[in-house]
Amino acid sequence: MRKSTPKDAAVVAALYLSARKASLGSIPPVVGSDQEVLSWFASRINQGDECWVTEDSSGITSMMLLEPGWIDQLYIRPDKVGNGIGSLLVQRAKELMPTGIKLWTFQSNVRAQNFYERHGFVAIEKTDGQNNQERSPDICYEWKP
Repeated sequence: MRKSTPKDAAVVAALYLSARKASLGSIPPVVGSDQEVLSWFASRINQGDECWVTEDSSGITSMMLLEPGWIDQLYIRPDKVGNGIGSLLVQRAKELMPTGIKLWTFQSNVRAQNFYERHGFVAIEKTDGQNNQERSPDICYEWKP
């Protein structure tokens, strides 16, 4: 596990896109073109936002974008789901933000809800999705030590 660098932006964006596309049916499609997503990740990483990645001999296997007190994005490469990588990322987030963490996930993403609940997160708010790009109902989760 390591912090990403600006050179990783394209790979991180591609991982995000492939994970989102592999999850269609349980989460809504990405809003915007692949190029817009790449530009967004590049700007976030270049601005110094904290983005953590895991990698093995096949390349980058996951990404987690953090904001103070928040997990903004956490995605695993589809062929690596179920191998404990997400748990490693959540543990790192807890180490970096020991006073508490919040995150959003879609109400339709039951797998993510179960994952975060196993890691001690509790649902604190549900919305109709009018405040997210996808306009899809979501849930805010919070972890406190």
